[in-house]
Amino acid sequence: MNDQPLAHKARPRSLDDVVGQDHLVGPEGIIRRMVERKRFFSLILYGPPGIGKTTIARVVADEFGMNTHTFNASTDNKAQLKDIVSQAKRYGSLLVVDEIHRMKKDIQDFLLPEVEAGNVILIGLTTNNPYHSVNPAVRSRTHILKLLPVSEDELFSFLKKLPERFPDDLTANFSDEVFRYVVRSSNLDIRTAINMLEIIEIAHPGADVTLEMAEKVVLTPAFELDKDEDNYYNILSAFQKSIRGSDVDASLHYLARLIKMEDLESILRRMSVIAYEDVGLANPAIFPRMEACARACERVGFPEARIPLAALVVEMALSPKSNSANKAIDKALKDLDEGGMKKVPNHLVNVENFEDKEAYLYPHDHDSHIVRQQYLPDGLTDRRYYDPAQTSKFERALAERLSAIEKVLQKKRD
Repeated sequence: MNDQPLAHKARPRSLDDVVGQDHLVGPEGIIRRMVERKRFFSLILYGPPGIGKTTIARVVADEFGMNTHTFNASTDNKAQLKDIVSQAKRYGSLLVVDEIHRMKKDIQDFLLPEVEAGNVILIGLTTNNPYHSVNPAVRSRTHILKLLPVSEDELFSFLKKLPERFPDDLTANFSDEVFRYVVRSSNLDIRTAINMLEIIEIAHPGADVTLEMAEKVVLTPAFELDKDEDNYYNILSAFQKSIRGSDVDASLHYLARLIKMEDLESILRRMSVIAYEDVGLANPAIFPRMEACARACERVGFPEARIPLAALVVEMALSPKSNSANKAIDKALKDLDEGGMKKVPNHLVNVENFEDKEAYLYPHDHDSHIVRQQYLPDGLTDRRYYDPAQTSKFERALAERLSAIEKVLQKKRD
């Protein structure tokens, strides 16, 4: 038996083996087109951990028959990079840069001319959004591609095929229920899911593995699945809708069911969404209380975490509700999606010698600290995104403040 970990053996060898990412490696995907047409260009791949960024980089290198070197932008040094580039100039190489958002300036200054000249093909990997975290000089020399989280069905189908592909490594008989359990317990991380199957196999080689057997090995409680196998997400949905609907008893009931599953991360993530989406500006004190609750829960863990969770859920359920901020940003985003990315007014641009720059009026130098000038771009000056709700004293106060500002501006116009 090969001593290599199963996750290593199961690593895709071609684009057809990649789990998910059909928008990139499927029949119409840009990476598949790139490979088919033998036209290679530097890339940045970004997305959550464990969804195939490194795998795709290596598969692409294999497809092109290129030497591959790896470089970690946060831990490796310039001397190592110089050696890689020296080899690349002689043989042609693909450089995979992990954590590219951490690339230091001296390394960047050395590497980018080599990328621009075509001496090195670069694939940068990052879990951060490169439009915010990667230096513009790097971005301008690469094509940025986003990897999407692997779906439950995609990972389930992949795992089901593993015993057939590796019969010597997976001799146990895994039911669909066990596969689904592994999918959800892995948090849709492919490597983690494979490792879970492997450890179950080690514990029960050749056995008919039940859900209870798998749970005792993986040590993550099984979700109570219904016939459609989506009960877990239905409970999360019912939990949020009960809080949104101000039914405190139903909120506590669904919280109790989630606590039984011991998935603290999912509970806190959903409660953070509820705090901002459903309670919102009707009770902004909920925002720091949510963070404090999360810290307390992570510090004490279950079973004690049920206490701060319950306290905050009661407050959320009985709090006044407002989704005005959520609606406001969705309106603004809709404008951008429909072509509203207009030019920023010149007087708001922070460049002293900007051509045709108009004088910026500093509000603090004016009565009421308000001055009449254009802030929205041309073509959007009539937009109003925020419409205050009237469900709490706080937001009624915001509405009054907004009205007072408009009156001051109207007076200055007159």
